[in-house]
Amino acid sequence: MSPTTVTTSGFLQVLATQIRAQDPYGVYRTWSDQRLLQPFILTKDEKRKIPVDTPVDPVTRGRITYFHSAIARQIEQKTGQLMQVVVNLNEEGFGWALIFSGKLLVVTRTLRDAQRFGFTSLELLQEDGEKAVRSGIALAEQFPEVTQA
Repeated sequence: MSPTTVTTSGFLQVLATQIRAQDPYGVYRTWSDQRLLQPFILTKDEKRKIPVDTPVDPVTRGRITYFHSAIARQIEQKTGQLMQVVVNLNEEGFGWALIFSGKLLVVTRTLRDAQRFGFTSLELLQEDGEKAVRSGIALAEQFPEVTQA
């Protein structure tokens, strides 16, 4: 795979937009998309150094929410159906990320060791996000009546 840049990936652009949308003070206004997404990239060594016996910090919770919000936004754009995101994590880093429309769960993810949430490259971040988007779109298109219930 060729090196991914934020400008060539629709998913990464949507993710950067989701982060900026939650920036009430405009801190990220002048940041490049690349700089915004850098905290999502963690090497295996960096992940190993993060203790899993501590609560998930608010910044990591935010990254998890932004990631799933970007998935939901792309599904909305393709299907025209409103998507909702719920991220539920306990203190130990276990939980769920759910994206639903109406009564249909279009994406469900089990989260473990959420303290270590991240990807080893932009390519993997993009791949994982786009895979979830494709899966969610397929479900929403297969059951449109449930999304409107």
